[in-house]
Amino acid sequence: MIFELKEDPSQKDIEALRAELLSFNQVFLGDIQEQTVALFVYDDNKQKLAGITAEILGEWLMIKLLWVSEVCRKQKIASRLLAEIEDYAISRGCLHAHVDTFSFQAKPFYEKQGYQCQLTLGNYPVTTAMHILTKQLK
Repeated sequence: MIFELKEDPSQKDIEALRAELLSFNQVFLGDIQEQTVALFVYDDNKQKLAGITAEILGEWLMIKLLWVSEVCRKQKIASRLLAEIEDYAISRGCLHAHVDTFSFQAKPFYEKQGYQCQLTLGNYPVTTAMHILTKQLK
């Protein structure tokens, strides 16, 4: 056997590993729903002002990225983006949602939206913390 550490693995290498893992998982998980979704906000010039990306896996919505430009903050756009992606997930059969956020980011925002902190990783990645929050959608 040869072990080879790659500091910058190719996307092809990563996808090959992912395919093998998915094949293994399918025995246990079957053909569960898996979908990437995104919702964006644009100005009249088609300039992106905000957006949210997520993945649906079975009955779970996993929030990946949520960003609102500085000029649009304090306008409840983040709340609307989150609510709309949650509504879409519910329409696809999701019952739960989860998100992770750094201590300097949006934990209070998610808590106001009904998310509850399940786990905090201290000193992650170095001096901050990462919070993992969940919410019942139905």
